[in-house]
Amino acid sequence: MIQRIIQKIYYKIKGITPEQLTLEANIKAGMKVGKNCYGLIGCTIDYAHSWLIEIGDDVVFAPQVYLLAHDTSTKRSLDYTRIGKIKIGNNCFIGARAFIMPGVTIGDNSIVGAGSIVSKSVPADVVVAGNPARIICTIAEYEAKLKSTFETSPKFEEEYTLDFSITDAMKQEMIEKMENTVGFVK
Repeated sequence: MIQRIIQKIYYKIKGITPEQLTLEANIKAGMKVGKNCYGLIGCTIDYAHSWLIEIGDDVVFAPQVYLLAHDTSTKRSLDYTRIGKIKIGNNCFIGARAFIMPGVTIGDNSIVGAGSIVSKSVPADVVVAGNPARIICTIAEYEAKLKSTFETSPKFEEEYTLDFSITDAMKQEMIEKMENTVGFVK
């Protein structure tokens, strides 16, 4: 509550309106976004340094990802804020509530796990997760594991989603089939 009040005061002093915090405002300020990106609207983007952020093509962001091109913790010691470019390559997936910190490049075809704190650059074709984020496996290893899990897991067609008006009976069926496992929905 107090943090939100301080934030509103800060934005008022700086002359930043809520409209400036939109995706369009960040792009207008200089953020580069490639083609076919999805989910950026639900992210927190560093408007104060958005021109330092570059996102490739075909990138998917899960909800509440943070893209932070600055680190104010240095202000007290150095009287300067540390800043750094963020570059996200093509065909990446960034998991829910992941933090991408200043100076980080995420290589093409990589996956960042949910809740990860990415403070160092990530090579292409890997899965990273954790705090701090570390390489878990290659994309090839991840896909092999997924295919193996997929073969023995319950599968559900599109009718089992809210878009297709899933029924209470279908919901119950999903619950029962996934008692001690995970499943997949189209």
